[in-house]
Amino acid sequence: MKIAGHDIGVCSWSLQPKDMADLIPQVRHLGLSHIQLALAPLLAMDSGRQYDELSVLRDSGLSLTATMLSFPGEDYSTIATIHETGGYVCDKHYIDRRDITVAAARLTQQLGVKFLSTHVGFIPASNHANYASCITRIREIAQILADRGLDLLMETGQERASELLQFLNDLACRNVGVNFDPANMILYGAGDPIDAIEVLGRHIRHVHVKDATLSDKPGTLWGEEVPFGEGEVGPARFLTALHSVNYTGPLVIEREAGHHRLADVAAAIQTLRDATG
Repeated sequence: MKIAGHDIGVCSWSLQPKDMADLIPQVRHLGLSHIQLALAPLLAMDSGRQYDELSVLRDSGLSLTATMLSFPGEDYSTIATIHETGGYVCDKHYIDRRDITVAAARLTQQLGVKFLSTHVGFIPASNHANYASCITRIREIAQILADRGLDLLMETGQERASELLQFLNDLACRNVGVNFDPANMILYGAGDPIDAIEVLGRHIRHVHVKDATLSDKPGTLWGEEVPFGEGEVGPARFLTALHSVNYTGPLVIEREAGHHRLADVAAAIQTLRDATG
């Protein structure tokens, strides 16, 4: 399915599938043929089960826009807890997470996918004592992926767009870009997502379709994720902003809250259609 020239997909984890045999009919029910695939469930399987699951996926004919990597020990219960436990910035888990990334890169390459996305963690301010070590770590992760011909996509949210842009410029790795999630900017209290698109422009290589409302204590308390079109993103201005920076890649619907995920994803597809009318 294409809308406004973009392939439309769904994040596999949004549909909460038990396995590939559960995921594939849900995607087809939505009329979609593209997914972003969560790797954590596959990486937790033994080699035999993983082979069987990947065989079902390959036989399905679905196309992958990117893979997504999350880590054991990440705690999203509050902004403060994910600040302490998220991604590669967390000292306690860096070596283990680097090793998990090696396995994820191998699997992503096997699947014939170019992009691996993840939350790298909260990037410290450029004048912080840990900023240089953070640059070193993400360069190491980027090289792991580059060795397999892959790009690392940093998911937006934790930093303001200007801070992320500075980090990308200082990082200076051609195979590092942005998985742009407009709702995360709102959920974390990190600024207006439409302004962020203009700032990050050429670095945006993959996009989530997601919506949210701001909390009354931005940056301290989570905002609320809501169905796409019911929050503060603004579907029409979102698509216009992406067009203005010449983004032509996939739009992948993510829904991580609510009890009617399939219906919410279907509604998001219709909202995208309506926004182009």
